[in-house]
Amino acid sequence: MNKLIRDGLVAILYSPGYGAGWSTWNQEYPEMVFDSALASLIEEEKYSEAEFYANLKWPDIYTGGLDQIRICWLPAGTEFRINEHDGSETIEVKNKIDWLVA
Repeated sequence: MNKLIRDGLVAILYSPGYGAGWSTWNQEYPEMVFDSALASLIEEEKYSEAEFYANLKWPDIYTGGLDQIRICWLPAGTEFRINEHDGSETIEVKNKIDWLVA
C-alpha cells in the first residue's frame, strides 16, 4: 500500500458527511483509505480529479461521498477502524476506547 506519510503521520481518508461512506461502502478495497495519490488530490481539494483517478484505479466503486472526504492524520502504526452510520464515517482509535465493564 502506498501511504501518504508526513512527519510520522499517515493520511487516513474518510467521509464524515451523511449520505455515503467512502471506505465503508467500498470495503473490498481497503487500500482506498490510504492511497497517497488520492489523499494528495483531496488535500488540494481537487475533487473532480480525485473522482477521475478513483474511477480509473477502482472502476466498480461507489464514489457518491467523494466530495465529502476528509483527511485524518494518525501516527504511523496506530490501530484504528472506521465506523459508519447513515453514511457518516468516524475514526475510532483502538487504544482510546473507554470500555464499560459489567
